[in-house]
Amino acid sequence: MKKIYIICGVIVALAIAAGISFFIIRDQTSTIPNTIDLVTVHNEPYKFSESDQKLKVVEFIYTNCPDICPTTTLKMNMLKKDLQKAGVFGDKVQFLTITIDPYRDTPEKLQEYMKNFEIEDDGNWLFLTGDQKNIKEDLKEIEELAGTFQFQYRDPGDGFFVHSTYIYLLDENNQYIKKYPMGEEFDREAMFNKIMKKID
Repeated sequence: MKKIYIICGVIVALAIAAGISFFIIRDQTSTIPNTIDLVTVHNEPYKFSESDQKLKVVEFIYTNCPDICPTTTLKMNMLKKDLQKAGVFGDKVQFLTITIDPYRDTPEKLQEYMKNFEIEDDGNWLFLTGDQKNIKEDLKEIEELAGTFQFQYRDPGDGFFVHSTYIYLLDENNQYIKKYPMGEEFDREAMFNKIMKKID
């Protein structure tokens, strides 16, 4: 009987290890599809297939969010200043903030959000949404983009989204490097060190 327990324990341990390995490999091979095209706050097209060859910090938000999204944006702005001091922001690192609520978060609404956080509109921190003329198609592209990194979200009907709580560091080819918690748990020092290590 003891042998059976040992065998069962080994099988369970192997299954858990296999499951963990699957998720690690899945994350490490995640890359943004080149077919995704969104628009900037200036209603200009942004094609991921033609994106800059820079490290990217990717944040998913919605502007009506009462807590975790604005907290994350605030901490990202602090990270931006750290990277500016190091002389790499814009040159080697770019930020992307993508709304998960393109119906409400028009380019004009995102411009207002940027102003509220005193984010410079210099092309180094891009805010992306769907084209209002093709909003249904672009909503699907945002869902595909978020799904690439298993960022899940849904609107329960009251306009306050339930969503995952991670932001992502990508390499120059839009491939996943590492994810970090959003909100108060966001460790900007850890991300800064990881970015600088990747640049070196």
